[in-house]
Amino acid sequence: MGMGVYTDYFIEALGLTRTQLSLAYLVGTLLSAFCLPRAGRLFDQHGGRVMIAASSVLLALVLIYISQVDRLLALLSGSIAWAWLLMLLGYFGVRFLGQGVLTSASRNILLIWFVKRRGLVSGLRGVFVSFGFALAPLAIAILIHDFGWRGSLWVMAAGLFLFGCAAWLFVRNRPVPETAVITLPETGSENEAPRETGLKGMTLAEARQRPVFWLYAASLSIHALFGTALTFHIVSIFDQVGRSSAEAFSYFLPSAICSTLVNLLAGYLADRNPLKPFLILMLLSFLVGAFGLANLADDWGYWLLAIGFGAGGGLWGVLSNLAFVRYFGTKHLGEVSGLNTALTVSASAIGPAAFSLGLDGSGSYLLPVYLCMVGLVLLLIWAVIHPAPERTMGQYKG
Repeated sequence: MGMGVYTDYFIEALGLTRTQLSLAYLVGTLLSAFCLPRAGRLFDQHGGRVMIAASSVLLALVLIYISQVDRLLALLSGSIAWAWLLMLLGYFGVRFLGQGVLTSASRNILLIWFVKRRGLVSGLRGVFVSFGFALAPLAIAILIHDFGWRGSLWVMAAGLFLFGCAAWLFVRNRPVPETAVITLPETGSENEAPRETGLKGMTLAEARQRPVFWLYAASLSIHALFGTALTFHIVSIFDQVGRSSAEAFSYFLPSAICSTLVNLLAGYLADRNPLKPFLILMLLSFLVGAFGLANLADDWGYWLLAIGFGAGGGLWGVLSNLAFVRYFGTKHLGEVSGLNTALTVSASAIGPAAFSLGLDGSGSYLLPVYLCMVGLVLLLIWAVIHPAPERTMGQYKG
């Protein structure tokens, strides 16, 4: 999400157009998505400790590389083609290692460790994720102001390297042998030893045959598409309706507050309720936010955007954490969630390019916004009519 803050800096440093940069983002992200299911299998094989530590350090190296792209371009021919390829490689690294491997591994390891209070734990995690996603553009803008765009990347790279070292020292893969699913006792202390059960969960091939997988994957992906496009073009979108860049970045604070509150409440309630109502509420929230975006010139449109996307983002955090482990178990969680991550990452690649092309073709962002609203309505209808019986899905024996 935070890479969108650098859009105008990259355009100026490399001489690319907005559409060319968006297409580099699209191709780099799609290439990363093809690799993510394999990364999910590596998580199943090696655990979260290795994946979190390795992806953090490698992501730090990618950020250092991106900070030097203009200098590398000067050593090459300086052509637009080279500039495009250099940014494609950088976007590939950020999307694969950051939103892909690191995000999935950190989520999955918590789902393996906690069972009885998964929803609450996911909600607590979501507090940090929601604030991180929503405030990252604002925090990065501050870093750029203090250190310049190149220096801000170095600061984040140093933080990632330290985080990777801490993950290697302190993260542990799981509290029970890998062959078992953790089940806490129904009574007594939660500190009692977990016991093994025969429930292994569905394989990726089996999960793909279930319509509920595609319902949740598509619903999570449309937020990735829409939300990433909004963040990537945030300054330009606000400028289109006569709002300043300061107003554009100020949007993230109320959105983050709303997202965090909804995430924590929904995470607590999800332990006691099926996920379908949360899915419906998420799609409705994004529709409200999209309607606000279409009327951003008005103050009420600004607040609908902040509240709608904030609440939807909070619910998105809960569903992305719980849906696949609840329906398909933990045995193949890395691979199953890896496919979902690949789909959401692919969608996030399409969003910025689609909005750029919409701007080029029509002179505004309204056409892609309306198309996203149509997609949200169709998904909402599907969510309402689909039964999604969790109690039978989660009991599948592999």
